[in-house]
Amino acid sequence: MVKQLKSLKNVDEIRADFPLLKKSIYNRKLVYFDNGATTQKPQCVIDAISDVYVNYNANIHRGVHTLSDLSSSAYENSREIARSYINAGKREEIVFTAGTTASINAVAFSFGERYIKPGDEIVISHL
Repeated sequence: MVKQLKSLKNVDEIRADFPLLKKSIYNRKLVYFDNGATTQKPQCVIDAISDVYVNYNANIHRGVHTLSDLSSSAYENSREIARSYINAGKREEIVFTAGTTASINAVAFSFGERYIKPGDEIVISHL
C-alpha cells in the first residue's frame, strides 16, 4: 500500500497554483499535456517574472550599473536555491538553459565530445 505524505498536495491543490488550469474547455477542466513545447506556470513564477520586469530587468553579469547588479544577484540567488533543492555540491553545478531542447543538446554535446568517436553510430527514434 502506498502512503501519501502529508506534505504532498492533492491534484486540486496543485491545479490551484496554475491560473490557466482554472479554465474550462468544452465544459471540462483544462488538462494540458503539451509540456514538451510549453509548460504552464504557477502563480508564484508569474509573479517572480513580473517582479523582474517591473523592478530590475537588465543584463545578468554583463552590465556595470545598479539594475545589472540587482539582476545578477537575483540570478545567483536562484542558482543557490536550485542547488540546495537538488542537493548539488556547488552552485556552479547549476546551469540554466532556455528550455528542454537546449538542455538536452547541452548534455548530448558534452557527452558526445567525451564518448563518441569517429565511426560510432547513433540510433535515434522519430518519437
